[in-house]
Amino acid sequence: MNTIMMSVDRNQVLESFRADQEPEWVTVLREQGFRLAEELPLPKLEKTNIERWNLGTFGEIRRPAQRDSLKDAGGATSEWIDSDNALVQRNSGIEFHRLTEELRGQGVIFTGLEQAVRENPELVKPYLMQAVRADENRMTAIHAALWSGGAFLYVPKNVQVAQPLQALFLLDDEEACFMPHVLIVAEENSSVTFVESAVSAVSRKHDQFGITEVFVKRGAEVHVASVRGLGKQVTDMTYRRAHVEAAGRIRWVVGEMNAGNAMADTASILQGDGAESDAKVICVGAGEQHMNLTTRAVHIGQFSTSDMVTRAVMREDATAIINGITKIEKGASGTNGQQTEKVLMLSPKARGDANPILLIDEDDVQAGHAASVGQVNPEQIFYLMSRGIAQAEAERLIVYGFLAPVISEIPNDRLRDRLQSLAERKLGQA
Repeated sequence: MNTIMMSVDRNQVLESFRADQEPEWVTVLREQGFRLAEELPLPKLEKTNIERWNLGTFGEIRRPAQRDSLKDAGGATSEWIDSDNALVQRNSGIEFHRLTEELRGQGVIFTGLEQAVRENPELVKPYLMQAVRADENRMTAIHAALWSGGAFLYVPKNVQVAQPLQALFLLDDEEACFMPHVLIVAEENSSVTFVESAVSAVSRKHDQFGITEVFVKRGAEVHVASVRGLGKQVTDMTYRRAHVEAAGRIRWVVGEMNAGNAMADTASILQGDGAESDAKVICVGAGEQHMNLTTRAVHIGQFSTSDMVTRAVMREDATAIINGITKIEKGASGTNGQQTEKVLMLSPKARGDANPILLIDEDDVQAGHAASVGQVNPEQIFYLMSRGIAQAEAERLIVYGFLAPVISEIPNDRLRDRLQSLAERKLGQA
């Protein structure tokens, strides 16, 4: 018996989606997910045993009322959303979404994924659960069975979207299933920026298995910024994966500010010649939190490039396992893969582990890595104190200087401020 799924009534879940006129091909994917969840193991993580995380609390499908404006949505939405093009998922469904007539006229689609599978199946079906597949492990299978709400972003060929599009995923119902899926398709020579945030206000245990899939066609550019601010009661496990064709580019900026245990795997599959990936990740751990964060780049096309930067700050009894993996396949000549992982520990009991990994099957390449784990440099503190700055303020400045290269990359002022606020809160300075 697969105990991780015992809290879920399969028939009730499937009937809930059928009642919303979900297409049969999506229901088939859900049934496959349920079946695979009974057979597959949980993902194996480097130096982290997630069997101890007591996973399996998913809740039931609970959809919110539809809102005509962000003001009607209320709650935390106004603190996070700062765009004319926005989507809000509350608990298990979409509460609000808005897209300007200008972008609609250009053929851009930005809507809830459940709506998209009904209204735009020809655009969704070739991609849904294809970058991250249901049969990878038990987590991806459960997600395939239970995802709801979600976001679908489609940008037609040659369309350049200047303003970032925003999505907020909010959990505030103690009994609700919360498992959004993001699917982004950027056609040839298009460009778009997608900004998403996830927050919670619940006092009971929840497990969130999330997936973001990005398909970057030839010459397209996609920038994805993600801020995770889920509370202590939420275990957040997320896969982000992009498939990038020739001369395409993916940029990831991720702020992992959850208060509960967290796993994240952010990967770029550089399939085409000249494909590029740039990934920047920061996290702050506190309390007894356990975090396992992996950033990966897989080079398949020739002359592809990747750069990965991860910076983690651990305080109190928090633990972080930071993995960077650069994989260069045979035939991917002329590629260049670089990575840097740095962990800063603010207390004697905090633990950090940086694991740079290079897997190279081709000779004509460039690849490099740098990793460090340590405490705040006392010489830096002494220098700042010699300039009249108090010790606590000196430590704060050093920590923010350590995180600044990633925070500054957030392409939205309000979200950048929220990320800064979350970091201050976790560092005990707000």
